[in-house]
Amino acid sequence: MIIDLLTYLLRFVLLLLIQLLVVNNIELNTYINPYIYPLFILTLPVNTKPWHVVCISFVIGMAMDTFSSTPGLHMAATTFMGYLRIYFLRFAATKEDFESRISPTLSKKGPAWFLFYAFVLLFFHHLLLFYFEVYGFSEFFRTFFRVFLSTIFSVLLIGLGQILFYRVANKTNG
Repeated sequence: MIIDLLTYLLRFVLLLLIQLLVVNNIELNTYINPYIYPLFILTLPVNTKPWHVVCISFVIGMAMDTFSSTPGLHMAATTFMGYLRIYFLRFAATKEDFESRISPTLSKKGPAWFLFYAFVLLFFHHLLLFYFEVYGFSEFFRTFFRVFLSTIFSVLLIGLGQILFYRVANKTNG
């Protein structure tokens, strides 16, 4: 139990540092703003209690807001994503997934399932984040285009990270 807690804490810190120090400094254009820190929420075990996920999502968003000078934007987006996660999992995960405490990762659920799961939840995360950032619907289509491109690029980065991490795990185990 303590080992799991330390592993999750280390993963949280690493994802936040990678987001803040590397990914936030990548400038492709004004329409692509990738976010990989929500991967922490995506990979929590399936049977994590929904209110735990929402609380963890709130804390992750608060940490991101603290270091990004975006008061409440990430907090609202990640909390909403954490709230929606259980509904998606009830629809898409099996009973065995809930009983075996599986973490929904690319290696355990397969690329099609995981990429769809990541796309749907990241889309809603980005939707809320970018429309709150614009603070209205005055630039609806421009913001929606930004949401869509950023979601695709975020999913690609997360998928690539999952593939690289999975390969490293296989080399150490086999």
